[in-house]
Amino acid sequence: MAKFIKETKEGTLLFIHVQPKAKKNAIEGIDEWRGRLKVKVKAPPVEGKANKEVVKFFSKLLGAEVEIVKGETSREKDLLVKGLKAEDVRKKLGL
Repeated sequence: MAKFIKETKEGTLLFIHVQPKAKKNAIEGIDEWRGRLKVKVKAPPVEGKANKEVVKFFSKLLGAEVEIVKGETSREKDLLVKGLKAEDVRKKLGL
């Protein structure tokens, strides 16, 4: 089982590391050292813009409701993907 993904009663937790101010929104791969999924977003880390972009990006990608449950002000964030199993999330992310 991958370290960056964990199934819970509410859905699936995704542990990510965000790099703001990128050229485009993209999943960069897996940071084995941190045990997190590396994600780039276009938005700058001001006034919650990067957070909104992360939520929007993953919601669209996974077709599910996504919320940040930990790490609002950090680059390392924990996302909750509601109503999807870990296996479904992994498939939709192509991992």
